[in-house]
Amino acid sequence: MDPTELEGNGAPEALPPPPPVPPNVTPIKAESQPELKKVIRVPMARRGIGTKGNKVPILTNHFKVNLSMVDGHFFHYSVALSYEDGRPVDGNGVGRKVLDKVRDTYESELAGKEFAYDGEKSLFTVGALPRNKLEFTVVLEDVTSSRNNGDVSPGGHGSPNESDRKRVRRPYQSKTFKVEISFAAKIPMQAIANALRGQESENSQEAFRVLDIILRQHAAKQGCLLVRQSFFHNDPRNFADVGGGVLGCRGFHSSFRTTQSGLSLNIDVSTTMIIQPGPVAEFLVANQNVRDPYSVDWAKAKRVLKNLRVKTSPTNQEYKITGLSEKPCREQTFTLKQKTRDENGEVQTTEVTVYDYFVNHRNINLRYSADLPCINVGKPKRPTYFPIELCSLVSLQRYTKSLSTLQRASLVEKSRQKPQERMSVLSHALKINNYDSEPMLRSCGVSISNSFTQVEGRVLPAPKLKVGHGEDLFARNGRWNFNNKKVVDASKIERWAVVNFSARCDVRKLVGDLMKVAEMKGVPIEAPFDVFEENPQFRRAPPLVRVEKMFEEIQSKLPGPPKFLLCLLPERKNCDIYGPWKRKNLSDFGVVTQCLSPTRINDQYLTNLLLKINAKLGGLNSVLAGELSPSLPVISKVPTLILGMDVSHGSPGQSDIPSIAAVVSSRHWPSISRYRAAVRTQSPKVEMIDNLFKRVSDTEDDGIIRELLVDFYTSSGKRKPDQIIIFRDGVSESQFNQVLNIELNQIIEACKFLDEKWSPKFVVIVAQKNHHTKFFQPNSPDNVQPGTVIDNKVCHPKNNDFYLCAHAGMIGTTRPTHYHVLLDEVGFSADDLQELVHSLSYVYQRSTTAISVVAPICYAHLAATQLGQWMKFEDTSETSSSHNGTAPGGAPAVTPMPKLDEKVRNSMFFC
Repeated sequence: MDPTELEGNGAPEALPPPPPVPPNVTPIKAESQPELKKVIRVPMARRGIGTKGNKVPILTNHFKVNLSMVDGHFFHYSVALSYEDGRPVDGNGVGRKVLDKVRDTYESELAGKEFAYDGEKSLFTVGALPRNKLEFTVVLEDVTSSRNNGDVSPGGHGSPNESDRKRVRRPYQSKTFKVEISFAAKIPMQAIANALRGQESENSQEAFRVLDIILRQHAAKQGCLLVRQSFFHNDPRNFADVGGGVLGCRGFHSSFRTTQSGLSLNIDVSTTMIIQPGPVAEFLVANQNVRDPYSVDWAKAKRVLKNLRVKTSPTNQEYKITGLSEKPCREQTFTLKQKTRDENGEVQTTEVTVYDYFVNHRNINLRYSADLPCINVGKPKRPTYFPIELCSLVSLQRYTKSLSTLQRASLVEKSRQKPQERMSVLSHALKINNYDSEPMLRSCGVSISNSFTQVEGRVLPAPKLKVGHGEDLFARNGRWNFNNKKVVDASKIERWAVVNFSARCDVRKLVGDLMKVAEMKGVPIEAPFDVFEENPQFRRAPPLVRVEKMFEEIQSKLPGPPKFLLCLLPERKNCDIYGPWKRKNLSDFGVVTQCLSPTRINDQYLTNLLLKINAKLGGLNSVLAGELSPSLPVISKVPTLILGMDVSHGSPGQSDIPSIAAVVSSRHWPSISRYRAAVRTQSPKVEMIDNLFKRVSDTEDDGIIRELLVDFYTSSGKRKPDQIIIFRDGVSESQFNQVLNIELNQIIEACKFLDEKWSPKFVVIVAQKNHHTKFFQPNSPDNVQPGTVIDNKVCHPKNNDFYLCAHAGMIGTTRPTHYHVLLDEVGFSADDLQELVHSLSYVYQRSTTAISVVAPICYAHLAATQLGQWMKFEDTSETSSSHNGTAPGGAPAVTPMPKLDEKVRNSMFFC
């Protein structure tokens, strides 16, 4: 149960007596309202495992863990660190050093016990410490707030000579810390064994937290950068330059998991982004993609450098950057204390420039810093300046901004690994981690196997597909092609035109080729009305203006509104015209549009383009044979609505961009290939969808679900769905209860609001892709076969989950999708449900391949992403949220999503 639900029902408070009833008033008897029973749902247990498909042996990156101590206890202590004057230590990574010193200095007071420390406020031991409260004082030499320089000795090479050392004010020579360790809780190790039997509790979650903290501490001892359950060694062989002064750093994820076959350690390759270590000037040149340090934009540089850590030469001291100097190095002055005193014995001071001080007083040669700003590592009131060339960025500092398209592409290309390579890297990781040497793991009797766990996979047969003229289409290895085939349901391309935003291209030839391809695929197509070339004078105008001018041109020349516009864009990815153009077409005019960037165009490209156009205009390219002669298990028998739900958030640094919730729904039952989307904005970074049911009055519901239910009813021959299958993307296990209790309740309310007597049955399935379980074929260089399903050994000990690799992994290592069945009121057998999920990976109209996650989730993702592009330029238009007042509670109101025009509202515009 979620702890937040206990708020307000703690100890009952004594209430004051009710006020007396005045003599001339007859009390009215309160209407007794029927008590609404609030059901708290929890994820369902597994009812059985599947049997269909061809059995194959599979290896997985789970390593078996044996735990010999079952009756012991972990003891949890809270740690308070303060300086000697009683100020608390702010969490700047100094905690581990302090506690290491405590361990070394006070071994006997701690009764020689090993402990696991999380780096902040919690410490764990196996068995109790001698006393419930312990206080220690330790002195640390030369404290720098380094989170990860385990392998660097302070004052190492290049130390200045003695006289130099005196003159350099060393801000922290040594510091005294007070450490208070006090008992907080006792966690039975038995809880781990209970969790393995499927009985999870707060104790078992805490026990696993202790085990995970032991792994983190083990990595911290080796000088790693820690990011949640991943760790990264400072080894340049693991760095890959992705451009812009950013490196991809390869490391490992490791965490303990409860599975059907017991406890396992899940180890996987993981990548994080770090700042390019080395000279600050070189980083800035790379980061801003300029020729030399003299071309750097210093306002930008100041933002990027703030809070990064540098080592300064020649003393090798480490500091945190607080800013830049206002003036260049040769003009920036500071007050230098002289060695001589005046006649009153006062220390004499002079003003010197930073440049003069380093070159003349310290005899350090500066090659290029004279005309550049200095790096400030001091406090706001007391700056401390260093010339930029004496500053080097420390290694393993995370870069947390979102990557550009080019950086992302470069990262993907450089970090992919074939299955065999990944396996050998993981085996090596297990060796170098040497967990057997970790005293904490030894003291709780943990031993970790070094071989990959073998499980039984089953390869499901690919579903049969149908194309035009009733032809069968068989997928081989998760793919098929349309050579000499016609689409199953063609929409006519008529009343259309071409729009060219200054892309270089032979438009006539392109149109001719597209018409030829359409004819071959059985899609009727008329000649376009015209080609509208952008007026060259607008080429440099802002995107909104370019789109407006183009529409004025179209409206003045076309006899009536077009049904379809083909739009040529000048750049391939992230073209800034895309968002405004889509919005203008779909929201203001209700016109279907297809964008392309004419860089590499061939028949295959045009066929793929045509598949998208056909789907957007209401056609279908291929369908499951089981849809045409309704024979899909369970869902062909009674009207069934399939929903795909996803929320997309802005990039990590942007906290004020609304999140976008998209729900797609199937239509035209018994089809499960046609969908429409409803998309809304909501508060930033909120994962639960909040507009599923939105009661405006006693008869009106302006929520997402009502819109989808009404469409299903009208498109499916006036039938209400008896079954509603919900696929939810992007939620972690900690949020499953919210999906089941908050989102599902809203969906049920929307159904009841339409018809009080109607009670459809629900199935709720969460799909996860960002987990760390991978599968490998023994003795084969290839990825697992498409259709591989795994529901034994490495799945949850109690809950109903399975892994499915529906797609053919062409590059890198396949990432299986982890499906969690949270609720099933319909009563699917394991085989039927797995077959349904597998089939839904084959109805994606944009490609001729099986995809890695069910189509409704993919479509929800596309719809949210596309409408997110509309919102990108919202702020620059008049309807910026600052004009919209504020929402209750003083938070800025979320800009509502512009509505789709009704002509395209039910289309697959997101295809």
